[in-house]
Amino acid sequence: MIYPYHIFTMNQLLEFAVELAFESGRIQKKHYQKRHSIFYKGEINIVTEVDLECQERIISLIAARFPDDHIISEEKDNVFEGRANRWIIDPIDGTTNYAHGYPFFCTSVAYEVEGRVVCGVVYNPIFDELFFARTGEGSYLNGQRLRVSGVGELKQSLVVTGFPYDLNTSSTNNIDHFVSFLYRAQAVRRDGSAALNLSYVAAGRFDGFWELKLGPWDTAAGMLILIEAGGTVTDFAGRPFDIYAGQVVASNGLIHKDMVRVLQEGLVPGQ
Repeated sequence: MIYPYHIFTMNQLLEFAVELAFESGRIQKKHYQKRHSIFYKGEINIVTEVDLECQERIISLIAARFPDDHIISEEKDNVFEGRANRWIIDPIDGTTNYAHGYPFFCTSVAYEVEGRVVCGVVYNPIFDELFFARTGEGSYLNGQRLRVSGVGELKQSLVVTGFPYDLNTSSTNNIDHFVSFLYRAQAVRRDGSAALNLSYVAAGRFDGFWELKLGPWDTAAGMLILIEAGGTVTDFAGRPFDIYAGQVVASNGLIHKDMVRVLQEGLVPGQ
């Protein structure tokens, strides 16, 4: 039987999001470290047949249970219609890692109601780590409550970032910020999955994260997981975060102003 979303509790929505992530993870593990069909969306922006299989499976499950909901996903053409209730999906966040057998990738699933993300799930099937959150209910890793780190100095912080796919053709490519943080932080990492990076900040493994030119599928679930763990998320100017705007600065809150200050120093007028 098919039910409208509004009769479901937030817990039931979250349970379904977890089901979607686990199903996608099952497919990823099945094909992991095997030869893949690689398709190029850009010079260095790839998609594999596993991305598409995961996406197709997730969409089919949503369509069967929530046929009136919208779905946006990285590997499909998307229509963003106002404040429609929607599932926000990244079937594999970290496709390049997956294609090379590097075990840092995940499925990201979030549910947005009237413009507000109310639950989010990030699942790495290789490490079997399930990060999840509901609005106002905290965030968890495999059932253990998450809390951001207590590091209060940028120079003592481990921060993480990523680079856009138009790195070679656009001057807005994050390299200037990367270099700045190399000098300002204790260390900087770049490991290829924004959703996991946000979740790792929530878990206190990283103290801060920043990136640009991201899609909502990259940040929707991880953003909620971080906020529910006590973290802070804004754009590069310190303004309220918008999953559709592309810029994200995320931190434990204690180093946030310092991170924004570093990013502002590297900006040129109009950028």
